Amino acid sequence: MRTFVLLMCLAVGCLAQVPHTCRSPPLLTGALSVANEKFYANAKYTYDAMLKRIRFKEIGSYENKTFGVDALLLFREGVMYTINHRNKTCKKERLKREDFHPMEIPADAALLGQVILGSSSGPGQGLLVNTWYGEVATPSGEDKWMSTFTEFGCIPVSSTYYTDKTGWMLTTFFNIVVGITDPQEFFPPKFCQDAKLDETAEAANFYSIFKNLTKYS
Repeated sequence: MRTFVLLMCLAVGCLAQVPHTCRSPPLLTGALSVANEKFYANAKYTYDAMLKRIRFKEIGSYENKTFGVDALLLFREGVMYTINHRNKTCKKERLKREDFHPMEIPADAALLGQVILGSSSGPGQGLLVNTWYGEVATPSGEDKWMSTFTEFGCIPVSSTYYTDKTGWMLTTFFNIVVGITDPQEFFPPKFCQDAKLDETAEAANFYSIFKNLTKYS
């Protein structure tokens, strides 16, 4: 009986601890969905925070038109490939190196609360998560975000981000595996070898993937 009471006290003590900001594991493979008023997409992603590279393979709908996008973002090299498998072509663009942001809750974030998703009635029935809020100063104003991460492991669950250009955009993460299941995801296909980099064009960023969605429909 004493052992049971001790275990219960330890469990309650863990739940009572003040949540802290955190950073996700540096290597992740998983899936996500992204949506706002005009746009919806499902994507598989491979994420490497150590070498600052991300691969997205998306299928979605934008203004009632379907599209598919395959993008490889190599922030350390300052290059983004937009890959069209149907036509065996690649668009190679300069990428803003400083635009890489690790999956994390920054130190200046404000805690909104800690809850259990699901149920706390039995083992494995619920997930303990923390929700945070923050603002980011930009040249055009101030962006706002709200993110939910797991208490244990710092795994992203969902995130909403607001800009004047996109409005609120909701991202939901699921089927996440810690680690890289296929390292080849970070290498462009052979038909991208002849892609020319336009040094004079404006450097791309993450949102450049969706700039001309109708090209991939």
